[in-house]
Amino acid sequence: MNITTLTSEISLKRQLEGGNEEQLKTVRQVIADVRERGDAAIRMYSEKWDGFAPAKLRVTDEEIKEAVKGFDEQLYQDLTEAAANIRHYHSAQKRHGYELPLADGSWLGQRITPLDAVGLYVPGGSAAYPSSVLMNVIPAQVAGVKRIVITSPASQDGKLPPAVLVAAHIVGVKEIYKVGGAQAIAALAYGTETIAPVDKITGPGNIFVALAKREVFGEVAIDMIAGPSEICVLADDTAYADEIAADLLSQAEHDAMACAILITTSDTLAETVAEEVEKQLQKLPREAIARKAIENFGHIYVAESMEEAIRAVNSLAPEHLEVMTDKAVETARRITHAGAIFIGRYSSEPVGDYFAGTNHVLPTNSTARFASGLNVDDFIKRTSIVYYSEKTWAQNAPKIARLARLEGLEGHARAVESRRWDKGEE
Repeated sequence: MNITTLTSEISLKRQLEGGNEEQLKTVRQVIADVRERGDAAIRMYSEKWDGFAPAKLRVTDEEIKEAVKGFDEQLYQDLTEAAANIRHYHSAQKRHGYELPLADGSWLGQRITPLDAVGLYVPGGSAAYPSSVLMNVIPAQVAGVKRIVITSPASQDGKLPPAVLVAAHIVGVKEIYKVGGAQAIAALAYGTETIAPVDKITGPGNIFVALAKREVFGEVAIDMIAGPSEICVLADDTAYADEIAADLLSQAEHDAMACAILITTSDTLAETVAEEVEKQLQKLPREAIARKAIENFGHIYVAESMEEAIRAVNSLAPEHLEVMTDKAVETARRITHAGAIFIGRYSSEPVGDYFAGTNHVLPTNSTARFASGLNVDDFIKRTSIVYYSEKTWAQNAPKIARLARLEGLEGHARAVESRRWDKGEE
């Protein structure tokens, strides 16, 4: 990893893949085709790209039971405990409406209602992401969403990864479809003979899934278009180089465009971490991917002071930030921009990815300056409520009418003034 003196020029931003014209054309064609032909289009594209055209799109109860029956007992317990931790954390986020009393019996309020239905896209094929199931489903359940749907591409044997089905079983989701790619997003947005449409789509996917989510946004809500993973470690000379190197590589192995940055006040630590990264890279199963990430988007910066280092972190607004310094809790309080903060040597980033309970769906590419990770609020609506009594109306109608006429909206003014108190005497 390159080691340089910290300057104001550092950035996490990468030229993210936005798809090319051919990919966008394909996605638009798929969406139009699924809207027109429904299940038939889904089967055609599934056979074309996944090598499997399911006779029945929906996963059966028997398939779920089979996956659970053959699953490792210890892993089942681990997933169950992780689900409980995630539910515990997100339960604290649940909002309740309120009524704000005014004079003369009037009041204002806010009503909180969950979305009716959400769809979760889970990448499939040769990979298995049970953690994505837990992280997306549980906040929706805490919010009170009644219908939660999972779609995921089947492998050529016509099956979904057992770990995905087991995770769905643990959180009680039974509506699962063997559908992947842009066709899955189209089905969730517009519905088919088998799949009823949803109100919001969440979950990661490849470039075709990302483009499809962008295309259907407005018809339905989406969570975010997340970029490649990133980690920033803020450390001083109290931290351990081998631990930092391992944490940097934990994100570098995700994607060749993943970003891994160390900001430190110690020249010695910087040099030792660089050596450790190379040493550990050579033994990493996903070395090829991680090495590209480290070579292109890995860097070590040496700051003159902790103050300067903290300013740099806040400027970067990283997806994941680890604080490994003396008085780490105190240092972490000074961080204002980060998707998630992991404090101290025992709070390695994967702790949050899988088990602690915080959500691992987080803003990337410095968007943590204004965006938040997936949470219960993503699955609710806030409805404003106004109740004016006759007396409150009478006191305020002239003011409202004047403001309406200030903006040239005579109809607004007349709507307020039409409610005369002497109407019944005419």
